[in-house]
Parts: sequence; C-alpha cells; structure tokens
Amino acid sequence: MGVLDRAAQRQANGEVFALATVVRTVSVTAAKAGAKALITADGSIEEGWIGGGCARAAVLKAARQALVDGRSRLVSIAPQELLADLGVSPGEDRAGVLYAKNSCPSQGTMDIFVEPVLPPPRLLILGASPVAVALAALAPQMGFAVAVAAPAGELGRFQGPCAKVEGFAAPVNWGSRTFVVVSTQGSGDRAALKVAAGMEAPYSAFVGSRRKAETLRAELAREGVSPAQLAAIKAPAGLDILAITSEEIALSILAEIVASRRRTQRAEETSAPTSGGNPP
Repeated sequence: MGVLDRAAQRQANGEVFALATVVRTVSVTAAKAGAKALITADGSIEEGWIGGGCARAAVLKAARQALVDGRSRLVSIAPQELLADLGVSPGEDRAGVLYAKNSCPSQGTMDIFVEPVLPPPRLLILGASPVAVALAALAPQMGFAVAVAAPAGELGRFQGPCAKVEGFAAPVNWGSRTFVVVSTQGSGDRAALKVAAGMEAPYSAFVGSRRKAETLRAELAREGVSPAQLAAIKAPAGLDILAITSEEIALSILAEIVASRRRTQRAEETSAPTSGGNPP
C-alpha cells in the first residue's frame, strides 16, 4: 500500500498522523523532491521514505511537535556552513522554518514539509430539545463532527450531517476528546447526565438552570454517581451573551466549546518541547 493510500485509510478511521513531503533538494541527497512518508502518533515512520538518518531525526521531531500543536512545519536540513551563511543555528525556528544540520557526507540540502492530519473535534449532544437541534445544525459549520443521542422517536428532529444514536449513549470509539452537551429539556435528564458524567470529556455542560442541575446532581450522587464527575458538568451551558432563542443559546454553547478547545490547544503548545539545540 502506498503512502497516500495508507494516509486516506488512516484519515477515514479518524486516526492521528503526520505526512512528510520532500519539497526541495540541492546537491546530492538520498531522497528527491516528491518523496513522502507517513509518521504515526508515536513518532515512527509507518510508510514511505524521506531519506536516511541525516533527515529522519529532525523530521520525526518536527512531526511530534506538529501533532501536539496542530501546526504544519517546514524543516530545512543543510550543511553547517550554509546555516552559518544564513545566520541561523541548528534547531532554530525562524519564520516558520525549522533548521537542522546535515552531518552526512553528502552535505546536501533538503526542505521537507511536515503536515499534521488530525480528526475533526467531536461533539456529542444528548437530547433532542430545540437547543440540541440548533446546536447540531450549527456545529458542523465550525468543523465539528456531531453525534446526537436521544430516544428513537425524537431523532427525526435532526437534519444534516450528524450521526444518530438511539437512547442516551456515546458512539463507539468516541473517547476522551469528545465535547458533551446535555440538552434534554426534562426528557431523560438523569439518564443523559449519568452518561455525560461517565465520559472523560474536555468539556461537558447541561442546558438548564443551576438550581435544576444541583437537584439532579444530588439525585444521581445518591444513586452512586461520582460527585466529582457530576461537578465537572457545567451548568448552565454556554457563555453569557444574554441569549434568548434556541439558536442564540446554541451559539453561546458553541462559543464556549471553541474557547475551551483553543485554550487547551494553546496550553499544549506552551508545554511542548522547544526546538533549541541539535536535532536528536
């Protein structure tokens, strides 16, 4: 199977990987422009080839960083003398280009584009209230993959690109990176909140008043649901934008989800290893 076929397969499965492409070579290099490699989340090359050890360490390092912060990178591998002429040091990141030293005898130059391929963010909506329907229609426009879970007779309220699950449950393989919103409007509140409490979501919220949420939390805690997990469910859901209509409330919730997602992403970028020094 070729690199692009493997990449298409992984992308269809919602898997995380990076694609490295040699875009320019100067002088003698092992790989030529157009060579590609698929790099998995653990930082190993699964398919393809972009050169020997001179290029591989720097590219794998760039791929690992790209999979953390979601940003593409251009890696320029060149002899020490050329880097000095450019006024850059090995490991320096300047204007979006990561420079690395080519210590191989060939002393050629390679520019390699490293692109992270990440699955779309996932939003699980529990319930079929008017707010749930409005949120399911709005979220795909922001790039979210949406699944709705509600009683079978209520799923017909949803139109557009969303997966539908009968009853209150998460789709198979929707794990810890799923954003969760409970919007049942009194129809199955406790069952939906119990499902939300059992998911390790980066964001989970309840569309309802703070008082109602506290009452439901107390009832579920008496049934053995973890109080800490219940407390992690924000209520009421959404930013305070003085929303009134279902569509406005959906907008406030999606804005809060985007803020939560980007805040986490920025924190990961800050904690990611810096690119100082020679590549490993």
